[in-house]
Amino acid sequence: MTQPKKLFIKTYGCQMNVYDSERMAEALGPSGYVEVGSPEEADMILLNTCHIREKAAEKVYSELGRFKGLKAEKPDLKIGVAGCVAQAEGAEIMRRQPMVDLVVGPQSYHRLPEMEARAGAEKVIDTDFPEEDKFEKLKTRPKAKRGPTAFLTVQEGCDKFCAFCVVPYTRGAEVSRPVDRVLTEAQDLVERGVREITLLGQNVNAYHGAGPDGRDWTLARLIRELAEIDDLARIRFTTSHPNDMDDDLIAAHGDCAKLMPYLHLPVQSGSDKILKRMNRSHDRDSYLRLIDRIRAARPDILLSGDFIVGFPEETDEDFRDTLRLIEEVNYGQAFSFKYSTRPGTPAAERPQVPEDVKSDRLQELQALITRQQRAVQDAMVGHEVGVLIERPGRMAGQMVGKSDHLHAVHVQCDLAPGSLARVRIVESGPNSLAGELI
Repeated sequence: MTQPKKLFIKTYGCQMNVYDSERMAEALGPSGYVEVGSPEEADMILLNTCHIREKAAEKVYSELGRFKGLKAEKPDLKIGVAGCVAQAEGAEIMRRQPMVDLVVGPQSYHRLPEMEARAGAEKVIDTDFPEEDKFEKLKTRPKAKRGPTAFLTVQEGCDKFCAFCVVPYTRGAEVSRPVDRVLTEAQDLVERGVREITLLGQNVNAYHGAGPDGRDWTLARLIRELAEIDDLARIRFTTSHPNDMDDDLIAAHGDCAKLMPYLHLPVQSGSDKILKRMNRSHDRDSYLRLIDRIRAARPDILLSGDFIVGFPEETDEDFRDTLRLIEEVNYGQAFSFKYSTRPGTPAAERPQVPEDVKSDRLQELQALITRQQRAVQDAMVGHEVGVLIERPGRMAGQMVGKSDHLHAVHVQCDLAPGSLARVRIVESGPNSLAGELI
């Protein structure tokens, strides 16, 4: 009997990379690979990289350096780099780290089996934007049991060209998967135990996949069709752009019971001057009016955002505009970062804000966000929420899951993962809520 080959994948970055790593592992399954939990066990190591943050490439090279000893001990060990750093720096990776056997971009990972077969005997690089649909090539998924939540990529790429972002260059133009393929994959996930699906895209609310009626479907129409799947209890989507939040999608938050009351809607800055420099194509007022319309449709919605501080030419007053916007919106969650230059993007060539100023601004902004997050969590005490049970907690008899609003909730119960429970919140902690079954 042939021994299975062992695959270790390390995933960096966003949920889309998590999804991509799953599909890479599935693609290599017919070649005899099974996933393992450590690089020391592996016959093949695959780093699925992200290029959004500063020094992303250097982190990859540092990680590869740690594998030199393993490669020396196991000369047949295959090492690959996938994802956005691979797309941006394919040949350079091979030059700087000759022990790397293959490099594959995010649009070409359906070709991994043939690349793996050639790797070792030769160096293999594929960073094309192929015409064939990688998802169609990978449409068959193993029937293994799944946990209660899953990601499902429905849209990739970006046409917005924000001045700080490399996504249009590493993921390509906006492309949406056909409706029937999304529905088939969603049905398959549900049949394997998934109760909640998060639809993914760089600009997921720009979804315009070809429908079975010959017309392009919007994200709202896709969500309503997904809601018809029996045993699919919850639907979420991320990440959205304010310009693509159309009336029908806003309405869906009010009339589609399976669409959860949580929305991640990045604004990046509260200053009109900086938003224009960022090429965001919306301004402060239009964003705030959009928030009002969303809350009118779903008053209990929890809003999440992204913020970049210290963008080139950001003044103290520009930063104060951002703080004022945060105070006005009152976010339940947010992600904030110091601006970091990305080579090849327009903002990288502009006058930069000093690093110590960026650090001070980030600290002040994060303190405000933290206060808002705690206040929103504390206000949940005494309220009833739906919780999807996901896994055992750290305490005996404790289970942990996510609320409708994406808060982590722990509760003493004997419910199995995948169960939906009504829970009364009795305590708010730093990063989670405690509840009791109703």
